[in-house]
Amino acid sequence: MQGQKIMVIDDEKIVGDMAKLALEQDGFYVETFLNGEPALERLKKEQFDVVVTDLKMKGIDGMEVLRTVKRLYPETKVIMITAFANLDAAIEALRGDVHDFFPKPVKIKELKASIQRALER
Repeated sequence: MQGQKIMVIDDEKIVGDMAKLALEQDGFYVETFLNGEPALERLKKEQFDVVVTDLKMKGIDGMEVLRTVKRLYPETKVIMITAFANLDAAIEALRGDVHDFFPKPVKIKELKASIQRALER
């Protein structure tokens, strides 16, 4: 699992910072983005093993990130997080082949466990 690449996209800087800190302690390489546009530009250049994305963001939202990731790299796992956790959003994400779906505030221990499961598949 060492050195595997994780991308975190969330418009709340604290979420990306906390995830980066926690995941780098476990030996992951982590890049964080505050919105979808620069993240998708980066994905066009390089594949990541797991993409963790917020669902609701200005501009490119999490569903657009999910569709783009799955088009470019069908094997890359996507984990969705959102402060707006409702059943419709979860169903839409799961239909879009999301690996996991978490309401905010996401517990870092649960996120790490989900990433581990994603990488084992």
